[in-house]
Amino acid sequence: MDTFSAIRIKTETVKNFRTFSKSIAPTHSQALQIMISFFIENGISPYEDCGPHLKRLEKNILKRINTIIGFLKIMENEQLKPTLGMLMMLLEEVNHVRKPKYVERRLLLEKLVPMSKESKIKQLETEIEKLKLQILEIKES
Repeated sequence: MDTFSAIRIKTETVKNFRTFSKSIAPTHSQALQIMISFFIENGISPYEDCGPHLKRLEKNILKRINTIIGFLKIMENEQLKPTLGMLMMLLEEVNHVRKPKYVERRLLLEKLVPMSKESKIKQLETEIEKLKLQILEIKES
């Protein structure tokens, strides 16, 4: 069992310590030991004012965070958006419908030979159906 020792402390200080120690530890000895170890581990002196030091630290951290946010915005504008634009252009070229190099003679002759109104209407209806299918394919992709 540990031995106890007496220290002379002013009555007002003892009252304050008792109320404070009840909130942080079950005994007064443990409360005092916790406080001493806190000061030693954190390298803090009870005479040192932590307020401005912590505020200064907070300002420095906020400045660094703002710097990082600015850096990310610059990176996005200078690298990511142009890269995305190039990729979109490549995808548009791939999806772009190219005209065939060679066309069947039959199709060329049909265009040259005069057609009746009925055959023209049928031809236009088939072209409309083809265009509708192409529109549906584009909407699905």
